[in-house]
Amino acid sequence: MPNTTTARRSAAWVTPLCWSAVLLDGFDLVVLGTVIPVLLRDKVWDITPAGATAVATTGLIGMTIGAMTIGTITDYLGRRRVMILAATIFSIFTLLCAVSTSIAMFGAFRFLAGLGLGGCLPTAITLATEFARRGRASSAATLIMTGYHVGAVLTAVLGLLVMGRGGHGWQWMFVIGGLPGLILAPLMIRYLPESEVFLERRSRKGNPVRALFEGGMARPTIAFWATSFLGLILVYGLNTWLPGLMITAGYPLEQGLGLLLILNVGAIVGLLIAGRVANRVGVRIATLAWFSLAALLLAALSIKMATVPLYLAVFVTGAFVFSAQVLVYAYVGHVYPVSSRATGLGWTAGVGRIGAIVGPIIIGALLSADSGYPWGFYVFALVAAGAAVMTLVVGRPRDVVDEEISDQGAVVAH
Repeated sequence: MPNTTTARRSAAWVTPLCWSAVLLDGFDLVVLGTVIPVLLRDKVWDITPAGATAVATTGLIGMTIGAMTIGTITDYLGRRRVMILAATIFSIFTLLCAVSTSIAMFGAFRFLAGLGLGGCLPTAITLATEFARRGRASSAATLIMTGYHVGAVLTAVLGLLVMGRGGHGWQWMFVIGGLPGLILAPLMIRYLPESEVFLERRSRKGNPVRALFEGGMARPTIAFWATSFLGLILVYGLNTWLPGLMITAGYPLEQGLGLLLILNVGAIVGLLIAGRVANRVGVRIATLAWFSLAALLLAALSIKMATVPLYLAVFVTGAFVFSAQVLVYAYVGHVYPVSSRATGLGWTAGVGRIGAIVGPIIIGALLSADSGYPWGFYVFALVAAGAAVMTLVVGRPRDVVDEEISDQGAVVAH
């Protein structure tokens, strides 16, 4: 058994390493948005808008499969091994995107990178919550997910710096995006500890996927999937089409792009607040309140505003919309036992990725029909309201996280 000092040092690495892994997800959210306009303009591989959409969808499909399969494998092999594997797979195939010679090869590498990336998020959150001090599991999950939006903001800035006004050198976006993971994997091998909660219970037998539907878990499982699906419609729909919706409403292009940045900055602030609130009032109440307020704020964006009120409204909307989705992940950790926790989170995130595909399609169709504004915001508001309803369907958490980490917390907290 490691002594108390060694255990404390090992635990101290969990948050920065998991946060860095989730930052890669934020990179992936934005990178295609910065690269595709250049590929289309320069007719690289004779790519068309339909081909670009297919590539984006292929990557999301890879993430969906990766979240479901790797999340399940985590409950068999452990959190540490799977995190290292997922980060390595993502990094290698992201680097290979830079040397693609056809749209088919590019799409294949995006799919394979998505497989690895899909496993990073559920494994990182599972590790973070299982190493959290007693009563702080929700804030541990939201803190880890700030990396997602920091990654999105940094990648947007990186796109401006790397490609510049001429918009050249798109390959460097994938080189720079892939290298951090290859640095991160050796650090994980050296410093990332395995969850003691998992080690203590790994001898338990059973199918973790089947466990999601046994012992009265079927209702919360389906409700979690529906909530995550709706939540990621909001996350990806807004990140993809907020500038387009604002331009349709009559705002200038520069303002629309600026609002996208403000939206993600608001998300970072909201995540830090949401976790603390959930620790105090309970993750179920916080999730319900966050989705309900998100619905009201999204509906309010359908109203024409002056510049300052608009930026403030978008900032606050980002604070509630994105952290509401992350509270769903924290909620999962309070409902499933350790033997199926990573599986539950992986499938919740995986099904949610389908919403990531559907969201941009819905809003894109509205814009094509010249109905993007104000109906796009009305649709978003209805989706958020639906997520609030599904939060009620999940039921009350059992707070198994705090019960199961109490012994481990005694090791790392003294």
